[in-house]
Amino acid sequence: MARDLVDTPVKQHLIDPEICIRCYTCEESCPIGAISHDDNNVVVDAAKCNFCMDCISPCPTGSIDNWRVVTNAYSLDEQFQWLDLPDQQKVSASAGEADTTIEALDEAMAALLAEAHQGAGGKATAPASASKPFVNLFNLSHPAEVTVQGNFRLTDESEEMDVRHIILNFDTVKFPVLEGQSIGITAPGSDKNGKRYLPRLYSVSSPRDGERPNTNNLSLTVKREKHGVCSNYVCDLKRGDTVKVTGPFGATFLLPDDPQAKLIMICTGTGSAPFRAFTMRRQRTMPDVEASMHLFFGARTPQLLPYFGPLEKVPVKLLAKHFAYSRIKGCTKEYVQDKLRAAGATIAGLLEEPHTHIYVCGLKAMEAGVDSAFGEIANNAGLNWQEIRDTMREAGRYHVETY
Repeated sequence: MARDLVDTPVKQHLIDPEICIRCYTCEESCPIGAISHDDNNVVVDAAKCNFCMDCISPCPTGSIDNWRVVTNAYSLDEQFQWLDLPDQQKVSASAGEADTTIEALDEAMAALLAEAHQGAGGKATAPASASKPFVNLFNLSHPAEVTVQGNFRLTDESEEMDVRHIILNFDTVKFPVLEGQSIGITAPGSDKNGKRYLPRLYSVSSPRDGERPNTNNLSLTVKREKHGVCSNYVCDLKRGDTVKVTGPFGATFLLPDDPQAKLIMICTGTGSAPFRAFTMRRQRTMPDVEASMHLFFGARTPQLLPYFGPLEKVPVKLLAKHFAYSRIKGCTKEYVQDKLRAAGATIAGLLEEPHTHIYVCGLKAMEAGVDSAFGEIANNAGLNWQEIRDTMREAGRYHVETY
């Protein structure tokens, strides 16, 4: 397929198909319809994109934040076929013009991105010691068909909030998935415009070898949303039902395979899913490594905190638990950032360690408060949080997936 030709180098907006988790938030947030998808990839139309940057902040992985300077724009057909991003190619322009043009493009793009990235997790890198993930093995036209093995309510029956633990049995289907990855589930039927529903992404809450060691299944943590088409579909599944699954997705929010790694895990509600997987994996493979994980978990009440009982049974020497409750009658509201500040001395020490990894997962509203808490903790210890955060991100030790 021939590419569109331009007179001088331009910067083209692209999406990394390896990192993208196919949550389609970028497509839904694009005001001019420049982003679309097929069964495999989510792509940007160079002929439509006006660099408004509305798609940058909603992206939970940073896969949206990719750019190439080109003289021939990559077509949609080319992008649909990619397994990973192409390297930056040499561009041609008249003598002395290319460098000036590219420099001007970089300056203009940097100014746009500075504003677009406010509140965004930024572009992430996988931990150096993490296992290599498989990505997009099953797509919309070729989903994996699996069976519901179990559906268990995690929240108290008396509570309005309904959070479920769903177990999917893959039987003979080979679906290699790592802790921190996600899968896609598509609800049956079509929307009001007659289009089939887009898949919804759910983080895997079990370790790579299954709910029990060496079982070919995985679990999800799903909250029923009042008007959520897919969440209601999943929460209503019964044992024996068949479900079509796409994925796995995600190549950066992964667990380091390093006994020296110290994990700071921060979450709200169903954002706990990957951290359940992290914890179970470490319990199975590194049970004797002490003081290796710190979990900061926020919920309205203990009754609404998924996996509260099992978490209490995890040895403190392996997992330090910091629970924040915001709706207990007669008590002061606490959030995860408050618990971070309360553990400031410990956190400050961890920020200075070269093997510390930080993971943030859950509602996007928590992101600014968590970042501010880290900044305050670092400042009190004479450290520069922004420098630490950027260094950790580049080294694959800082990860944010919020929605």
